[in-house]
Amino acid sequence: MQKIIPHLWFDKEAIEAADFYVSTFPKSKVKNTSVLHNTPSGSVDIVTFDLLGLEFQAISAGPLFKFNPSVSFHVTCKSIGEVDAIWNSLSQGGQVLMELGVYPFSERYGWVQDKYGLSWQIIYSSGADVKQKITPVIMFVGSVCGKAEEAVNFWTSAFREANVDSILHYSKREEPDKEGTVKYAAFSLFNQEFGAMDSAHEHRFMFNEAISFIVNCDTQNEIDHYWVKLSAVPEAEACGWLKDKYGLSWQVIPRRMNEMLQGNDQERINRVTQAFLPMKKLDIAKLQEAYEGK
Repeated sequence: MQKIIPHLWFDKEAIEAADFYVSTFPKSKVKNTSVLHNTPSGSVDIVTFDLLGLEFQAISAGPLFKFNPSVSFHVTCKSIGEVDAIWNSLSQGGQVLMELGVYPFSERYGWVQDKYGLSWQIIYSSGADVKQKITPVIMFVGSVCGKAEEAVNFWTSAFREANVDSILHYSKREEPDKEGTVKYAAFSLFNQEFGAMDSAHEHRFMFNEAISFIVNCDTQNEIDHYWVKLSAVPEAEACGWLKDKYGLSWQVIPRRMNEMLQGNDQERINRVTQAFLPMKKLDIAKLQEAYEGK
């Protein structure tokens, strides 16, 4: 079962966007939807969906955060036709960041923000073996530019079943990027693939809560472990959310949380919701008591 789940924050469009993504990517599906009432954002929709084997979760919780390219999703395709089909769907109403075309690293590649603002890098694999079709890619810009390699080493030390698979550095004459910083790093956490890169170009964005990563935990000890390892901004701690020392947002939650917030028993969902809202680090025992109505 997937241990780390990308989480997407929408204003009102989570369900609509999930349906759009499922229609864009073959062999994909919406797995569950639920509604949480009486939150700081009012009633919010939560939808869980699977795209090409990678599970996502999305929430409609108001216009607090906007997507930007500091986190994008790299889609590796086995044919140029697959690249073009996905590009044609995602680019409708979106914004092109790198035109679809031939590049030194691929004969078919493009980078686009879709109509909801979410960023996708779509690339032809040229026959290479593809283990994970969609890979989150984390781009370090502004005040954290140059820290990608440090962050990759930190994350792979914090998580189990983690590994740095490869790192490609910038060389001389690739200004404004500094020699020795990360052009692209491939790493894995719980055997899930991620990418990271530095970019010294001028960008008017940074990491924010629009994209976070859920860490599903089986025990309170596991929650405690990742909370201590990752949390570096006390004022950002809320409802299982935290920010690490690079500003990236994570949600450290019990795996049982999804079950607790699903189903047709709205009263039970409401009890669990009201139990977790005041918490910073989540307490499994107290959530279970709320779930059981104790």
